[in-house]
Amino acid sequence: MTEPSWSARLIRLPGEEIGRFLAAVQYFTRLPVPAWVGHSQQQLDDAARYFPLVGVVVGGMGAAVLAAAHQVWTMPVAVTLSMIATLWVTGGFHEDGLADTVDGLGGSFSRDRALEIMKDSRIGAFGAMALVTVLVLKFALLSAMTAEQAVWVMIGGHAASRWGAVLIMASLPYVRETETSRSKPLVQGVAPITWLIATVTTLVTVTLLGMRGVIAMGATLAVSLWWRRRLHVRLGGYTGDCLGAAQQLGECAFYLACSAASVHG
Repeated sequence: MTEPSWSARLIRLPGEEIGRFLAAVQYFTRLPVPAWVGHSQQQLDDAARYFPLVGVVVGGMGAAVLAAAHQVWTMPVAVTLSMIATLWVTGGFHEDGLADTVDGLGGSFSRDRALEIMKDSRIGAFGAMALVTVLVLKFALLSAMTAEQAVWVMIGGHAASRWGAVLIMASLPYVRETETSRSKPLVQGVAPITWLIATVTTLVTVTLLGMRGVIAMGATLAVSLWWRRRLHVRLGGYTGDCLGAAQQLGECAFYLACSAASVHG
C-alpha cells in the first residue's frame, strides 16, 4: 500500500486537527460533539495539544456570562454566575480531581494507600478544605478586578492552567492500571508537536493581557513545576485526578499573579 502524497496529507490535515480538538472538547467538557469524533487511542493521545484551546473555550464561556451578568448585577454576583457556568460546562471535572488528590496525599504517607484513597468517590476533610479554599480564592480575586480585566484574566487562566497539566503529562509517567482508568487514552506520552502546539496556543492567549499575562504565565509555570515535583516524590508520576489538581492550582496562580500585577502595576 503506497503512502499518501504530501498534497493529500495537507488536504486531510485540517479535518484531522478538528477531530483532535473535538476529542479534547469531548474529554474535558460536557459540550456535545459529532458522533464521528470517536474515542480512538491515537486521536485522544494527540488531543492533548488542544487542552489549552479547550481552556480558552471554557474560560470564554465563563467570561461571556460574567460580562453579561455584570450589566445587571454587581461584580460578586457576576463572578459567581461565571464560576457556575464553568463548573457546569466541565462537570466539575478538575475540581473533583483536586479534591480526590488532596484527600489521597493528605490522608496517607503511603503511595499505594494514597492512590487507593484517590479512587474513592467520596470527598474527605482534606479534599473539602482544598475545594472550598480554591473556589473562595478564585471568587475573591476575580471579584476584586474590573469586569473588563476579569474577562481576559479568566480566559488566560483557563488556558495557562491546562498547559500546566500538559507539562506534567509530558514529563511524568502515569501511575495507575490503565485498564480501569478513565485517563487510559492519555497516558501514551506527549509528542513534541503536541507540546509545541499547546505552548504556542497558551502564549498567544496570555499575551493578550500584555506583560501581566506573561508574568502570570510564569507564575503558572512555577506552580506547575512545584506540583510536578510533589507528584514525583509522593507518587512517582501522575493520575487523571492529579491533572485536575494541576489545572486548579495553575488557575489560582494565574489569577494571583494578575491581581498582584494590577495592584503594583
